[in-house]
This record gives sequence, C-alpha cells and structure tokens, in this order.
Amino acid sequence: MSSKPARFTEPVSREVLDQVAVRLRERNMEAIIVSDASQARDAVLERLPAGAEVHAGKSKTLQEIGVTPVLAAEGKYNYLRNIYLKMDRETQKREIRRLIAAPDYMLGSVSAVTRDGILVAASATASQLGPYAAGGGKVILVVGSQKVVPDLDSAFARIREYVLPWEDSQVRATMGINSFVGKVLIIEREWVAGRITVLLVQRPVGI
Repeated sequence: MSSKPARFTEPVSREVLDQVAVRLRERNMEAIIVSDASQARDAVLERLPAGAEVHAGKSKTLQEIGVTPVLAAEGKYNYLRNIYLKMDRETQKREIRRLIAAPDYMLGSVSAVTRDGILVAASATASQLGPYAAGGGKVILVVGSQKVVPDLDSAFARIREYVLPWEDSQVRATMGINSFVGKVLIIEREWVAGRITVLLVQRPVGI
C-alpha cells in the first residue's frame, strides 16, 4: 500500500476521536463514539422506531456494520429503497424523486470529517446530499475513525486520491462506466438541535 492511501486508511487515536466529538457537539450535532461495527449497528437501530420511514443510499459503511440487511428485511421498517426499486424509473421518476428527497430518517456516511468537526460528503449522483443537508427529518451518519483528517484541504485530498479511485473501480465493474465527483456537501453546523447524529467508530469501517 502506498503512503498516500495509508494516511487515509489509518484510524486515529481515541484522544483525537474525543476531540472530534466535542467539536461536532459545538456545531449542534450529536456525536457518539462506539468501538466497532457491531456497536455501530446497534446504535443505529436503537434510534429507528419500529415502522419508521427510512432511506439510505448505497453505502459500504452501512453494509459493513450490518444495517443494510436489517433495513431490507420486510416488515420492521418502511424502507424506501424497497419501494422505489419496484417503481418504473421512466414513468415514475418524479414520484421516486419526491419519495427519497425528504425521508423521516436518512442513514449514511461521509467521505471525511475534519478534526474540528466539519463533515464532507462527495457523490456522483448527489441523491443522498439533499436529505443530509435539509430534507431528512433525522440524519444518522456512521463514520469510521480512518475518515478523520486535519482540515478541509485534507478532506478534498482524501476524496480525490482515495475515495474516488475506489468508487470508480466499483462503478466500472458493475456498470462499465467511470465515476466522478459530481457534488460535494460541507456541513459546518446544524440548525436544528438533535437532527444530525454522528456515530464515530473507533475501528475503520467503510471507505
């Protein structure tokens, strides 16, 4: 592994993670530190009432912690992905767009978080960024400690040098096209107290 990817994959210390949590709280976001994927999964599910309307973009982090199959299982939650994947992308695209724009609960992750608590999310389609920014009633973001970076410059470097190449390889393998950074969301502070919860995972999860 080259030195560049290594600096984007190594977990930070508990001391640094504690500092990030403090900064997130100062920015009006709930921040909780958990040790591993199993604890992250439990923390997410504890925050979802039975029958809740839940949306989650395709996320390696959510897959790794084991949340995705729980959401997809019929009966416990109103999982929007189960609904819109059965809809016609051509004739019902307006309905799909409106359905996923403002879910009661939005789950996902980000590409990086700075040591002073700024969240940075990049996406080609940007379908998850609207709910992150304002559309989602409550937003739960699961962030592995390897995503902690010193500053915004480092966050953009992580996106360009590490996240994008990985995403590109996945998209080329499944769709035969290249991926790209379409839009980037920077969350510096949340207006509504209790709306955004960030679960900081000590062990690396996701990309």
